[in-house]
Amino acid sequence: MNVANLQLEGLLMAVAAINHVLVKKGVLSVEEIDIALRKAEAGETGEERSEAISASNRDAINFPIRLLELANQCQPEADMPSFSKLARMVGQMKEPYNDQM
Repeated sequence: MNVANLQLEGLLMAVAAINHVLVKKGVLSVEEIDIALRKAEAGETGEERSEAISASNRDAINFPIRLLELANQCQPEADMPSFSKLARMVGQMKEPYNDQM
């Protein structure tokens, strides 16, 4: 596996853990983090950008955002799922883009 992929995996899990602590301490709510992540995804999949890149590139861009969204859905009291489990869940929930139909 590419070292950069491992670094990104570690970074994503670190951000997920920080989000988890922020919710647990009451600094942010699950809903506030979810809204921020949905805004980030919407910005990356906006019409202007969507027309300029392929569906697979959009999936690559949105993968970390969707992984963090799934991690955010875990209850603060629950253990964080592993990266591989979260990644599998992202793949299972992925919806086709309009240009893939």
